[in-house]
Amino acid sequence: MRRYLRVVVLCLACGFCSLLYAFSQLAVSLEEGAGGVGGKPQAAAASWLGGDGRGAGRGVGSAGPAAHHGRSDRCKEFSLCYWNPYWMLPSDVCGMNCFWEAAFRYGVKMQPVERVHLAVVACGERLEETVTMLKSALIFSIKPLQFHIFAEDQLHDSFKGILDSWSFLQTFNYSLYPITFPSENAAEWKKLFKPCASQRLFLPLILKEVDSLLYVDTDILFLRPIDDIWALLKKFNSTQIAAMAPEHEEPRIGWYNRFARHPYYGKTGVNSGVMLMNMTRMRRKYFKNDMTTVRLRWGDILMPLLKKYKLNITWGDQDLLNIIFFHNPESLFVFPCQWNYRPDHCIYGSNCQEAEEEGIFILHGNRGVYHDDKQPAFRAIYEALRNLTFLYIKHDLPKSLCAGHSASEEGVIICVRRVSWRS
Repeated sequence: MRRYLRVVVLCLACGFCSLLYAFSQLAVSLEEGAGGVGGKPQAAAASWLGGDGRGAGRGVGSAGPAAHHGRSDRCKEFSLCYWNPYWMLPSDVCGMNCFWEAAFRYGVKMQPVERVHLAVVACGERLEETVTMLKSALIFSIKPLQFHIFAEDQLHDSFKGILDSWSFLQTFNYSLYPITFPSENAAEWKKLFKPCASQRLFLPLILKEVDSLLYVDTDILFLRPIDDIWALLKKFNSTQIAAMAPEHEEPRIGWYNRFARHPYYGKTGVNSGVMLMNMTRMRRKYFKNDMTTVRLRWGDILMPLLKKYKLNITWGDQDLLNIIFFHNPESLFVFPCQWNYRPDHCIYGSNCQEAEEEGIFILHGNRGVYHDDKQPAFRAIYEALRNLTFLYIKHDLPKSLCAGHSASEEGVIICVRRVSWRS
């Protein structure tokens, strides 16, 4: 019996001590409410956040009476760093400058969006073709684009006017560059094959800050997101620096294997109208060659190649690329013909099996087929994209305005809503 009495007395004593502690805490809180910032605010904050002190707030400094004007009495001169959204704010805390614990501790850092770098060289009467190619890239692209446009000086104003009129798309940036060749033999480089075409050979040396780049001729049309061919960069092995498609699929109609007077890559050579480049690797690599036993870097090998083979090459810079990759085959990634589909793939019968099975991804209208009647399908696709217009429709306008054009008007109106890219 005495044992039970002792237990009861002990419980009563513990209860009495608990009541004394509760009243003492209440007295402290009342004194703080009456005395402004007196005492230790950080300890007060920690007292209800769980005892580990992690809720201790950042002091906002001393403030005069003006700082308290219109503020509830429960707002102290300190704020909580963060609080768990599953808890309720205590009645004596105003929540000034509070952060949710989940947002503060577990916020996801946004990674910058990778831009796809696209380069083109335009000279002479190539303005329309180039603009049409850029339209096709914008229509299908997912990632934001960075255009690198190398053009003759007289074309710069035209490019700037057109591209600035598309600025509401907010899915691309562009840079205009003059045509630039090495001072020695600059005229010879410019006239090699087509006007300015050999400019592509010097892109790794000019765009020194660009890691990877997709170069295309002006007569290219994208029929698939440019992101897909850009993704091929991840398929490069450790030795590959560039990617191109074969010049021909069928050796019996191939040009290089029948007529070339210089070395060329593989069985039928490669076509440089669509060329994906890891330019960082290109700048670092030392290339094997047939001019010297010493391996040469990209900037050192071009001029000796031109001097040796200029009387034997027909397709200019493309022939020089074939010679380089003949001696360095391990450095080239070859992608299927559907990424560079040309009239040659259908003039002598269909000979691009990948295009038959999966479709054409990039259309290459060489031989001038966009501007004559020899290949009606090529011309129809080109004209459809050429006549396309980007139209910005504000959010507060009815959607019916998007199609509010009479049937007599030519061209297709593409309604584009504003898109913001994080970069």
